[in-house]
Parts: sequence; C-alpha cells; structure tokens
Amino acid sequence: MSKIFIIILCVTIFYLFSLLPRLSNRERMMRYRHSLFAHRGYHNAQKGIPENSMKAFKAALDHEYGIELDVHLTKDMHLIVFHDDTLDRVCGRPGSIEKMTLSELQTCRLLNTNERIPLLKDVLSLVNGQVPLLVELKMPTHSLTVCQKTYDMLKDYKGDYLIQSFNALGLHWFRTHAPEVLRGQLSSRLTKKASKEPWILKFFTEHLISNILGRPDFISYKLADLPTIEITLLRLLFHVPLAVWTLRTREALKEGVLHYDIQIFEKQDENY
Repeated sequence: MSKIFIIILCVTIFYLFSLLPRLSNRERMMRYRHSLFAHRGYHNAQKGIPENSMKAFKAALDHEYGIELDVHLTKDMHLIVFHDDTLDRVCGRPGSIEKMTLSELQTCRLLNTNERIPLLKDVLSLVNGQVPLLVELKMPTHSLTVCQKTYDMLKDYKGDYLIQSFNALGLHWFRTHAPEVLRGQLSSRLTKKASKEPWILKFFTEHLISNILGRPDFISYKLADLPTIEITLLRLLFHVPLAVWTLRTREALKEGVLHYDIQIFEKQDENY
C-alpha cells in the first residue's frame, strides 16, 4: 500500500510540475487584465472588411481595441499576417503559405475584396503602439524559424505585445532566446478534432502538460471548452491569467469579462 501511495504521490507531483507556469511576470501581465482583443482585427466580411486585413486593423484602432493576429513565414522568409495554413477559405484558391513566396501571395485578395495579405512590418507601422497586440505564431511545419524572425521584428517595436501559440516548442524557443517576452499557451479540446498532428501531442497540449516546455505566462483557451481540470488547478493554485476565445455573442462576451482575464472577441453584424 505504501508503494502505491508513493507512486501516486510522485505522479501527482510530476503532473503539477508539468502544469507549472512562469510566475515571475505576474505584475507585467496585470496590465493586460480585462483587455479586449479584436480577433484577427475588427473584421466584418459583410461590410467588406476581411479578417487579418489592414482595414480590420484600422477598424480596431478606431475603436481602441487590442488586436489579435496570426503570423506565418513565407517560403522566402517574409512574415505575413494570415490565419489558415492554406489559401482556400480566405482567398478562394489552392496553395500553402509556407510553400509560396511573398510575390505569389501578394496576388491574392482576401474574401473577394481589394484587400491583400498584409506584411507584419506594415501592421506594426500602422498600429505603432496605439493598442496592444496579441501575436499568434503559426507553425504548420517543424521549423522554428518563424520564432526567430518574429522576435527580430518585434524586439525593437515600441508598443505592447504578447505572443501565443498552440506549439509549445515555439514557446520554448521564446523561453530560451527571448525570456523578456510574455508568452501564452493556446489550447482547446484538440483531441476531439481530426487533424494531421499526432494524437499524443494534441493530448499534451489540450491538458497543458506541454507547459513543462514553454512555461507560459498565461493560458489562452477556447471558452466553449471550459471548464477543465487543468485550468481550474492553474487558477486555484497559481492564479494564472486566462485569455478566452472566440467570444462572438453578447452572452459570451459578458461571461468572458465576468470570469476571465483577457477577452478575444468578434462582433456579429448587428453589434458592429
């Protein structure tokens, strides 16, 4: 019986150690508490303002909302702002972002508008520190080069920003090479969805065991998938700041504001 108890105790300790976030930047994280981030900019396709477009970012600035955006690295090493790994949904044509050059991508239009895929440097010039940025690293391949390139561009940026990713290796890169940057672990009920990623990696990310690699300053979790045991433990034991996404209704936004720290939202046509 004592051996079983010791085994259970060791497993429990290791489990909690795996979940452990970074605790040293709590005061810096407090400045983002109750921040509203417009998901992929303050977009509205019906009004001709596509997601992750310069128009969407200008609209967010007009409303003084923080901006959540997604960063990919092109074949010729340019940082662009785009969510999907492929062009099909947003640009209506085949193609994978990481396999295309910037010149090829700049021929694309976003959701049948005249808006092009923006460069991250152009978005930074537009925002210019007016509102905080929440930058998601998109890493559909095994390469971590997007981490280095993103940091190279952001390290001299004068505004406030945080980075986040589903990929714990990306967070580990920032933990090792740029520890001053606030970083967040993205997650949701990943094992419920079919995808190319191995099931075990999705399991570790879903249950935040991957925190052992990235030691995030905050967690960014899908609101519809809450609560979870891991989130409850992290909030009770370590008071970890929690961002919730994507809030698309008044009710979801109200829940996000009442119970969580950072809100990543979209507004429907009638609320725009």
